[in-house]
Amino acid sequence: MAENAIEVKNISKMYKLYDKNSDRFKEALGLTRKKCYREHYALNNVSFEVKKGETVGIIGTNGSGKSTILKIITGVLMPTCGELKVDGRISALLELGAGFNMEYTGMENIYLNGTMMGFSREEIDKRVDDILQFADIGEFINQPVKTYSSGMFVRLAFAVAINIDPEILIVDEALSVGDVFFQVKCYHKFEEFKKLGKTILFVSHDLGSVSKYCDRVILLNKGNKISEGLPKKIVRVQTDPCK
Repeated sequence: MAENAIEVKNISKMYKLYDKNSDRFKEALGLTRKKCYREHYALNNVSFEVKKGETVGIIGTNGSGKSTILKIITGVLMPTCGELKVDGRISALLELGAGFNMEYTGMENIYLNGTMMGFSREEIDKRVDDILQFADIGEFINQPVKTYSSGMFVRLAFAVAINIDPEILIVDEALSVGDVFFQVKCYHKFEEFKKLGKTILFVSHDLGSVSKYCDRVILLNKGNKISEGLPKKIVRVQTDPCK
């Protein structure tokens, strides 16, 4: 594990799909022995490794399991079966709203997230100026985040994620809601992180960015890992499965 930041071994995530709420109720109370649900595998026996200092992209169409695997790696979801090992402090930018209290101000959420990551107030104090400078949302930092536009929200969320000294940065599709200038700013930060030897796991539908910034790419489809390898090769597989 020493050279790997993340190890995913044979992980599956199964959801029970019920046709009627009454079936869910009967099963919960043990009123029936009959199987009242259909099994849906968001992930099916997926395995891969991410080396320390590597930037790895995960691509695939909607419903392929990309966000599910990120949520399992960050501890938001538990797998149905399989084994996960993570070596390093994770900072994650998942879907908008994850890890934030919408009633709190932006500043209060900075301290909330820092505390959840195990930092003391004094340690967060030292990082606040860098967070505010990167987010660049002005006086809105003192307003409840429920009043933010999606672009303002992702600015703050990304600024927090990159300034709490992560060893592993995990970014879902959230950057797509930011304006083009902020996206460029974020990708510059990716380059800085790579030079510092930090690990990045990146999910995006922007295949151009995936090809440019990732060292390796994993392709998922309907919960299954289809392929992995050099970015341009795997991107071609997704865009033209016959290749």
